[in-house]
Amino acid sequence: MLLGRDALRNLCRARDLLSEVHESRLSIEDVAREAAISPYHFIRQFEAVFGVTPHQYRIRRRLDLAKQLLASGQHSVTDVCMEVGFSSLGSFSALFAQRIGVPPSAYRRRLRAMVQVPGRLPWELIPGCFSLMGRLPPDAFRSFREA
Repeated sequence: MLLGRDALRNLCRARDLLSEVHESRLSIEDVAREAAISPYHFIRQFEAVFGVTPHQYRIRRRLDLAKQLLASGQHSVTDVCMEVGFSSLGSFSALFAQRIGVPPSAYRRRLRAMVQVPGRLPWELIPGCFSLMGRLPPDAFRSFREA
């Protein structure tokens, strides 16, 4: 499926709208209207371009934010549930456990065990390329030409 530049730009704008957790009250029809496409055509095009349906994308973004909030250790599971746009703690916990593999409380406990300094993430949670760069000696890159 070939899309014009405007259609692709509209789909990316719609994806950004779906990414905003606080805009979760927007229906798929509202987002499709923003993309200037009919709702059914929007769902098909969105899935063809991004590999997931708009609903699946919105759920994934909410769970990603929930993982970040749980990792910070400053919020209860209930607070995280409400913050990411779920109204039922039971459905949030079940979906989190299904998609992530552990319930939210166990996820938070596991991360708290790894975190030793409040407010900082442990090395295990930092991408490998950054952790490698952080462990190099200070004189490893004296100039960009040497690198």
